[in-house]
Amino acid sequence: MAQEPQKISDLKDLGAATRGVVAAEAVAAPKYERKVDAQGRAYATGKRKDAIARVWIKPGSGKISVNGRDVTVYFARPVLRMMINQPFGIVNRAGQFDVVCTVAGGGLSGQAGAVRHGISKALTYFEPDLRGALKAEGFLTRDSRTVERKKYGRAKARRSFQFSKR
Repeated sequence: MAQEPQKISDLKDLGAATRGVVAAEAVAAPKYERKVDAQGRAYATGKRKDAIARVWIKPGSGKISVNGRDVTVYFARPVLRMMINQPFGIVNRAGQFDVVCTVAGGGLSGQAGAVRHGISKALTYFEPDLRGALKAEGFLTRDSRTVERKKYGRAKARRSFQFSKR
């Protein structure tokens, strides 16, 4: 004899009916797959402020190229170069990947943040097991803070004009 479906009249019945299904789904964690193109490269897009970086990584000697130039030429400040290399340091892969990226928009600081975000995402596509370490450091989260627009009747976004009694 076929089993009749449970009648659900309130939220307690709904919880009891779906408890077994939810428990089975909660056990299986999502499995991320490797995403690599025909040349063996992983591609990702990184964003920060108004900057957008397109990043390709492949196994190599650790050479980083930004907009066709060496990283030491493009990002002259050591702090920005340190930011870009942070994802490799976290996952102990320093000097193992060549990075080619193009960056547009924003300033140098935003561009360095966009490249870091793109490298982190590309590393997770190349080696999905690295996702946990990069996520714990916050490198996979897109920092959505941007500059607030200027309002009319104001000197800047929030600053008002100087008040004078006269």
